[in-house]
Amino acid sequence: MADKDKRPDPSANPAPEPEEAVGSAADVEAVMKKYDRESNTRIWEGAPRQVMRFLAAAFSLYCMWETLFSTLMPEVRLNIFLGCVLIMGYLTYPVSKQHVRVNTLPWYDVLLMLAGSFGFFWFAAHAQSIIRLATTVTSDPKMVAMAVVSILSYMELCRRCVGIPILCVVGSLMAYTFYNVRFGKVIYDLFYTTTGMMNTPINVCAKYIVVFIIFGAFLERTGISQFFINLANALVGRYSGGPAKVAVISSALCGMVSGSSVGNTVTTGSVTIPMMKKTGYRAEFAGAVEAAASTGGQIMPPVMGAAAFLMAEYMGIPYSQVALRAILPAVLYFTGIFIVVHLEARRLHLSGIPAEELPRIGALLPKLYLLTPLIVLVWLVSTNTRTMQFSAAIAILVAIGVGLVNNVVTKVTRSADDSDNLTPSKFIDALEAGAKSSLTVAVACAMAGLVAGCVTSTGLASKLISAIVAVSGGRVLIALFFTMLCCIVLGMGVPTTANYCIMASTCAPILIAIGVPTVAAHFFVFYFGIVADITPPVALAAYAGSAIAKAPPMKTAFNATKLAIAAFIVPYMFALNPAMILVDTGFAEVLLISVTSMVGMFGLGMGLEGYYRGKLSVFGRLLALAGGLCLIYPGTLTDIVGTFVVGAIIFIRLIRERRASAAA
Repeated sequence: MADKDKRPDPSANPAPEPEEAVGSAADVEAVMKKYDRESNTRIWEGAPRQVMRFLAAAFSLYCMWETLFSTLMPEVRLNIFLGCVLIMGYLTYPVSKQHVRVNTLPWYDVLLMLAGSFGFFWFAAHAQSIIRLATTVTSDPKMVAMAVVSILSYMELCRRCVGIPILCVVGSLMAYTFYNVRFGKVIYDLFYTTTGMMNTPINVCAKYIVVFIIFGAFLERTGISQFFINLANALVGRYSGGPAKVAVISSALCGMVSGSSVGNTVTTGSVTIPMMKKTGYRAEFAGAVEAAASTGGQIMPPVMGAAAFLMAEYMGIPYSQVALRAILPAVLYFTGIFIVVHLEARRLHLSGIPAEELPRIGALLPKLYLLTPLIVLVWLVSTNTRTMQFSAAIAILVAIGVGLVNNVVTKVTRSADDSDNLTPSKFIDALEAGAKSSLTVAVACAMAGLVAGCVTSTGLASKLISAIVAVSGGRVLIALFFTMLCCIVLGMGVPTTANYCIMASTCAPILIAIGVPTVAAHFFVFYFGIVADITPPVALAAYAGSAIAKAPPMKTAFNATKLAIAAFIVPYMFALNPAMILVDTGFAEVLLISVTSMVGMFGLGMGLEGYYRGKLSVFGRLLALAGGLCLIYPGTLTDIVGTFVVGAIIFIRLIRERRASAAA
C-alpha cells in the first residue's frame, strides 16, 4: 500500500527564497491587467483624479440613499441606477489596455457614454407615459434606436470590465431570440419592461448588493483584515507549516466579508505568501493555498461575501437558515485545504513561525471590538429587526464608529501601526472603492437580466430543461455535471454577488425542474460559480496568487484546484443527498455526517498529497481517495466501506512507522 518510507533529510529542504522572489504590487498589477479585465482601468492624475474620486464617492452616497429612502417606481429608480453605472463605467474602463493614456477620454467613449446613458435617463424621466404606451412604444423608430444603443453600450462595457464568456452567452441568446421573436417585441421585453435589463438581478443589485459592497469597503478600512491575520498567527502560526495554516484561516475570515476572491487573495496574500515561501513551500503551492482559501471565503458563513443575504431573498427563506445550512460544506472545504497543507508540511519537514515573532492571544483580545460591525449586521438580519439593506446601512455606521474608536486606541497606545486609522481621506476612499466594486457587479447583473429576458421571451427555459433531461437520460448526476460546466463558464471573472444572481436566474431553475431540492440547487450553482475563480483557464484568484508568489500562473491554478477539491465534490453530495445541508434530517444524522465527512476529507487529503507518515503508492493513493469519497457521501454502507479503507491505510502506515523506528 505504500512505498518504502524514505524520510527526507530536513537539511535537504529548499533554502528560503530571497525577498526579491516575492512579487511586488507592480507584479500583481501587471498579471491582473493581463488576465483580469476589471483591473484594466483608466489612469487619472491630478485634478481629474480628485474629480473622479469624489464622483465615485457621490455615486456610493446616491446608491445608499436610493436603497434606503427612495420611493420612486422601479422603472424610474432602476433606469437612473443603470444610467449612472454606464457613465461611471466608461469613465473607469478603457476600450482595451493598449488604449490607456493619462487623463484621456477618447471621443468614441464620450459618445458611447452619453448616447447609452441618454436612453436610461429618458426612460426614467418619461416612465409614466412609456408604461402607458406599452408595446406600441416600439412603433416609434426613435424609441427603438434609443433602446438598441443603450443595450449595445452596456454589452460593450461588459466586454471591458467583466469579460468575454458571459458576453458570448448573452450574444448567442439574443441572436436566438431575434430569430424566433419579432424584433420590436424583443426590444420591448429587454429594455422597456422589468423582464429584461430591469429584471430581478439588477433590482437586487441596486437594492442590496451595492450597500453590502460599501459595507465591506468600510469594514476593511477599520483594520479587521490585519486583526484576522494576527488572530490566525496566534492560533496556528507556531505549528508545522504554520504560515500556510495562517493563510487558510485568515483568508477564510477575511474572504467572507470582502466579497471578492481576487481582492482577498491580493490583500491577505501579500502577507501570507512571502511567509509560506520563506518557510519552504514551493512558490506555486504558496500562491495556490492563498487563492483556494480566499475563494473559499466566499462560501464561509455567516456573511459569504454578502451572498448569504441574497440567497435568503432568492429562496424566500430566513437568512439564519441560509447561514446554518452553509456551515458543514464550508467546514469541509477548509478542512480539505488544511489537511493537504498539513501533510505537505510534514512531507517537507517544515517548521512553524518562531514563538517570539507571533502575536499573543492576550494582546489581541482588546481588539475584539473590530468585530462589532459584523456582529451587529448578522444580529439585525437574523432577527429580522430591520430589512437587509437597512441593516447593512446601520452596520456601515457602526464600522465608521469602530474606525474612529480604533483611531483613539492607536493614539493612546502609541501603536507603531496606524495604517488602519479611519481618516477623512480613507472615508472617501471607502466610498470610492465601494462605487468601483459595484460597477462590475451591476454590469454583470444587467447582463443576467438580458439572459433572463431572452429565456422568458422565447420559452427557452423549458426547452433547456428538456434538452438536459434528454442528454442526461433522466440521470440526475449527468444533469448536475452539465450544470456544473455552465456555472464555471458563466462564473469566469464575475464578482461573487453578481455571480450568484446570474446562477440563480439561469442554472438553479434547471436543477429544481429535474428534482433537486430548491436549497440544494441554489447552493450547488453558487459553489460552482465561485470556484471559477480558481479553475483554469480563467482562474483570476490563482493568477493573483501567482503574481505575488512569482510562480507560473497555470501551475498555481492547477494546484489551487487540487487544494479546493472539496468544492468540486461536496456540491454533488448535497445535491444527491441534501442531509449535508440540513434538509429533511435530524441531529443524530447531522452529527454522523459531520464526523464521517471530516474523516473522509482526511482520506482525500492523503490521496491527493500521496503522503501519510511516508509516501503512499499509487494503489494506496487510489484507495485513500475512494475511501474518502465513500465517507463524504451520506449513507450507512458507504460510511462502513470508507471507514474500513481509510482506517486500514492509517493502521498500516502506523505499523510500518513503528517497525522502521524499531529497526533504527
